[in-house]
Amino acid sequence: MEPENQTDIPQFILLGLSEEAELQPLLFGLFLSMYLVTFTGNLLIILAITTDSHLHTPMYFFLSNLSFADICFTSTTVPKMLLNIHMQKNVITYEECITQMHFFILFAGLDNFLLTVMAYDRFVAICHPLQYTVIMNPRFCGLLLLACWVLTFMDSLLNGLLVLRLSFCTELEISHFFCELNQVVHLACSDTFLNDIVLYLATGLLGTIPLTGILFSYMKIVSSILKISSAGGKSKAFSTCGSHLSVVSLFYGTGLGVYLSSAAIENSRVTAIASVMYTVATPMLNPFIYSLRNKDIKQALRKLFS
Repeated sequence: MEPENQTDIPQFILLGLSEEAELQPLLFGLFLSMYLVTFTGNLLIILAITTDSHLHTPMYFFLSNLSFADICFTSTTVPKMLLNIHMQKNVITYEECITQMHFFILFAGLDNFLLTVMAYDRFVAICHPLQYTVIMNPRFCGLLLLACWVLTFMDSLLNGLLVLRLSFCTELEISHFFCELNQVVHLACSDTFLNDIVLYLATGLLGTIPLTGILFSYMKIVSSILKISSAGGKSKAFSTCGSHLSVVSLFYGTGLGVYLSSAAIENSRVTAIASVMYTVATPMLNPFIYSLRNKDIKQALRKLFS
């Protein structure tokens, strides 16, 4: 196959989750329902936090940003998939593919860093309660949020620029329902050594360091909670980080599951189906986890509806 100039590439072909025609209406209805639940649930969390002055604290400040990131994260992939199913086509232009890839990496990374910052917030609240308001002041919270955006933007921009330097062959089929970075890179006819190195380094650093920070924070949190004498105090301390721990387990559990399945299974279609868990299911479940396990969020939602 002869390499083509990037400007001559008309489109990529997204093979999606299934090519069977009779399954397309079912997939459309399923993913439309999941997207609407994700969008509505996370939007309600944002509105509840912004309208209730009692929730204007660092923990809920980061939670509202996590909900915003989840909305954007899902919106980078699902609407295009729904449009392709509705229009009965499976194509995405080169420009759309690069744009989708950039924002997918951006908001996936933002989710990752926000969960880490929220773990640090819980660590300070439980391990250093007397200094909490001094440490987690509005300026510092703003700087943490800015750092999350800058780091993830630099990562997505770097990977995007490295993809732009590649030339592609005529076979442009992607066994996925969106432009996944690794699969797009492997379609290139030109040398992808630099892309692979940056991809593995970025994934290792931006995945391992935040996860290590979360684990370290919770080791300190558990150690501090065990020192509390009263059972009521222990229960209250655990309840303040229970929702966050559930979301962390869901996010990293599904992400690692997809990574391990892709390494063990050659079938990329199976990997695409598994990736639905962290790209669609996890952002959809997050609002339910926080609303069902958090009394403050429940009260704020009641006020919002009343």
